Formats: sequence, structure tokens, C-alpha cells
Amino acid sequence: MIRIKIIAVAVIVSIVTLGFGGVYVLSEARFRDVTLEAKFDHPISTDAASIEHGRHIARTRGCFGCHGQQLEGQDFGKQWDWPERAVAPNLAVYARDHDAATMEAAVRQGIGADGQALVSMPSFNFARLSDEDTAALIAFLKSAPVVESDLPKPELGWAVRWMFVTGNEKHMAWWADRVPPLRVNAEAEPRLARGEYMALTMCNECHGLDVRGFTLWEPYLPDLAMVAAISRQDFETLIKTGIGIGGRDLELMGLVAPDRFPELSDQEIDDLYAYLSSLINEPPAEGVFWRPDIQ
Repeated sequence: MIRIKIIAVAVIVSIVTLGFGGVYVLSEARFRDVTLEAKFDHPISTDAASIEHGRHIARTRGCFGCHGQQLEGQDFGKQWDWPERAVAPNLAVYARDHDAATMEAAVRQGIGADGQALVSMPSFNFARLSDEDTAALIAFLKSAPVVESDLPKPELGWAVRWMFVTGNEKHMAWWADRVPPLRVNAEAEPRLARGEYMALTMCNECHGLDVRGFTLWEPYLPDLAMVAAISRQDFETLIKTGIGIGGRDLELMGLVAPDRFPELSDQEIDDLYAYLSSLINEPPAEGVFWRPDIQ
């Protein structure tokens, strides 16, 4: 009887081990299922103006918010329920350790230095970043002083791996590949084109890949065509402070906006306001995965 129990326990342990092993292997296969575009070879200018422009890109696109105010990296610990442990790496160290092509792949394509898809880096927010702005961002990151920090290794967790295996979750390379293309004709409508570029490299991290709303999971975030309902001055207050009309608490925007947008120029705010306001004349796209409730 004891022998039978030992064998039964051994069988159960073997099944569980094989199960976890299978989840690991299959999830790793998902992360390797990526296609790297042509190697980024845009020249990286190191003059002061280019580096300063890169700093502006880094600030307004959120690099400091996730990677720390000194780009030293940040451990999000257990405050996120997904993944198991999110850790934003030390960007100044990363920039020194990798070439421009590797950095571009991570920033715009969601593919890490090991050739596998990233999980937490919002590369879809950078997918439409121009070659020039990407090069300036890389120049800035490579010039940033290194502030040492003791960071733990990130952890996915088995529940998250299972979500990738079942297809219920997608990696960042998949997301980045689905950002809509820029549509506005820059020659015919330069202001709207500049505003569209800003929206699809700043606002779509939260408001859906087309900035027309995000309802895939909570918190639901609104269609930015709503900007047409407020004045230019109220929009500036909102985007610089994260505070809505009448002192309304905008929750997530109240955390994001003060870190990213106070240094936007008047022209940048004008352009973004003009583009977002123009969306009121277009119905939002139907059947997109980030807005599954609109068919």
C-alpha cells in the first residue's frame, strides 16, 4: 500500500512538472514568434540640440515615468497584479550596453535584446515615432548619466504565461504591429498632421491605438474626440495638470499628465488640440480589438 501511494505521488508530481514545463516551453515559443524589421541604421547625432530634442521626446512620451526620474530603473514590486513583478530596466545602462538597432527594436517594435517579444514595455506608443525622433531619443539615452540602482529580475508568473499560451494575452510586438498608420496629409494639413503624430505617439498608450477610446479592460478610457467639447485653454490646463474642468479628478490622467506634458510648447498643444478636436467629425472604427464593445 505504501509503495502504491509513493508511485501515485510520483505520478502526480511528474504530471504537474510536465504541465508547468509545457506552459513554460509554449509561452517561450509565443515570445519568440516575432519578425524583426530591417535593422535601424538612421544616423545618431550627438550634438546638443539633438540630445535636448531626445530628452523632450523621452519626457513627453513617458520614459521617465516608468524608468525613473534619473532613468535608473524602477521596481513596481507587487503593486501590479500583472505580470507577477514588473521591473523597468535602468535605461542609461541599457543604452550603453546595446547598439542603436537593438534599442530601436525594443522601443518601436517591442522586441528585446534577446530577440524575444517584450511584455510590459508599451512599444505601441512608440511604433509611429519617426526615424529622426527615434534617433534623437537614442542619442539622449546614450548621453544620460548612469545612476546605479539595485533592481530585481522581472517575473512573469505562471498565470500570465498561461494567458499567453491560450492566446488570451498578446505580447508588445503584436500590439506594436497593430497601431494604425498615420493618415493625415502633411502637405495639405500640416497642423493636423503634426497633431496626429503627437496623438499616436503620446496618447494611444492609454486611449486606444487610435485614441478613440479603450474598453478592452478596466479602467475604460474615453474617446479623445471629446476634446472638441472643451476650450483650448481648458485643454491646456487638463493636459498639463491632469485636472478636469471644475477641478474634476481624472485619476490616471492626474498621474500621467504632470510628469509628461507641462513642457509641451504652445504650438504642440495647439496642434494636438486641433487634431483631437477634428475627430468629432469621424465615427470611431468598429471591430477593433481594443474596443470590443463597439461593433
